[in-house]
Amino acid sequence: MKRNYLRMVRRTYRYLRHPRIRKIKWLTPFTKAIFNRRYWKPCRSTVANGLSIGLFCAMLLIPFQMVIAALGCLRGRGNVPVALAACWITNPITQPPMAVLQYKLGNWMHQGLGIPRPPIIGNWEIIKEHSDIEIFGHILLEAGTTTINISDFVIGMLSSGIALGLIAYPLVWIVSMFLPNRGKAEDPWDPTI
Repeated sequence: MKRNYLRMVRRTYRYLRHPRIRKIKWLTPFTKAIFNRRYWKPCRSTVANGLSIGLFCAMLLIPFQMVIAALGCLRGRGNVPVALAACWITNPITQPPMAVLQYKLGNWMHQGLGIPRPPIIGNWEIIKEHSDIEIFGHILLEAGTTTINISDFVIGMLSSGIALGLIAYPLVWIVSMFLPNRGKAEDPWDPTI
């Protein structure tokens, strides 16, 4: 498995360092930083940082999560492929239920725990009128109006991102204890592998 991972990373690394991409002037500062080999090493500390950054960015339901995760890995010295893969937790199929859960978490944190709403967006509300939603004769949602506060969604989104980002560190360290070299740093560019 490690050999396949390293082969995939080498191919991606070589493709992205193609001269055609290097000639694009505005990409030069990013390509010099992102193609530093330490951001692609599969060791315990870089994988933990990359997974934490990727999970946090996955919980931000905004476009271009992967770009933000890659730039975050430059600052946080995380593994770029792991961060990009972690962003796919919220794909187009899982994003709508994730948004509902984040709204409910933010609403519970505001009402149950008393966390104040952000003052800038604290009064932004969306009022939605809907009819009965039925499936096979069972009413899932009754007709009426629903009020959704944007700040509850933002609170839930940030708190779930922070919680998953913090869970990533012990998870990676526990999994690395079962690896042959305990997840310590090795040279991933060794041609004998």
